[in-house]
Amino acid sequence: MTHLKNGEKQFPLVRLGATLGWMAAGWLTSYVLNADNSPVVGYAAAAARIIGGICALSLPLTLPLGVATSWRSRLGFNAFSLLKQRDHCVFFVVTALFSIPLAAFYMYAPELLEALGDQHPMATMSVAQISEVVAMLLVGSVMLRFRLKVLLMWALGFSVLRFGMSAYAGESGLIDWHVGGIALHGVCYTFYFITAQVFLDRRVAPGLRGQAQGLLSLVSNGIGPLVGAVMCGWLHQHYVRGNGQGWMEFWAILAAMIAACLMIFAMFYRGIGKNIKVAK
Repeated sequence: MTHLKNGEKQFPLVRLGATLGWMAAGWLTSYVLNADNSPVVGYAAAAARIIGGICALSLPLTLPLGVATSWRSRLGFNAFSLLKQRDHCVFFVVTALFSIPLAAFYMYAPELLEALGDQHPMATMSVAQISEVVAMLLVGSVMLRFRLKVLLMWALGFSVLRFGMSAYAGESGLIDWHVGGIALHGVCYTFYFITAQVFLDRRVAPGLRGQAQGLLSLVSNGIGPLVGAVMCGWLHQHYVRGNGQGWMEFWAILAAMIAACLMIFAMFYRGIGKNIKVAK
């Protein structure tokens, strides 16, 4: 975000590139590679990662805003000092907890699609990215009108609804409810995680912003998904049976976990007034 003059408006548009890439990956997997259930998709993903890494070498040099004066700052450990502040602690804890049930979406939403009769589940999953594109185009203006706390709570609340729709699809056998939940995912993801990144850019001092974004990545892409993979795998093994039964219980439990995140955030996060910037 260092290169953006107006992060609230411009960052979602930059982030849109990742969404378009995700959509392209889903379509290529289903319609070009025919690899919805093949290890070929893993090889394709590895090749894409290598190409992306090579392209990253052409990005402009961006030096850290802070000055590394100790091994702690060089390793990014100074970001943990943010947890001493009430709002930051609540934010990171809720993000980690939210990322646990979120792991099930990537792991098991395609499996439920297949169980409901979808022949191209990976392509159908890109419905989430279509709604994400729309949300990306809107979130910038929405951030300027509403407090970040409100947007984060909206995202958590809609995530409860999203998982509830998948639970109902598993019980009723109606695939449209699950597809609707997948579409809602794009909105939920954008309004939580894009808002979260802008939140840190607003609320954290410049010298710690890079480390704060790294801590966000650690809890949302590392710790949360790791715990989620284990927990959701156990839930899937315990509830989902070979005859297609048990999906309702599986998704309902995950929806309840997100509802708990919403309550924790609503009760303990205080926030500041709209349009107030505290990091200078």
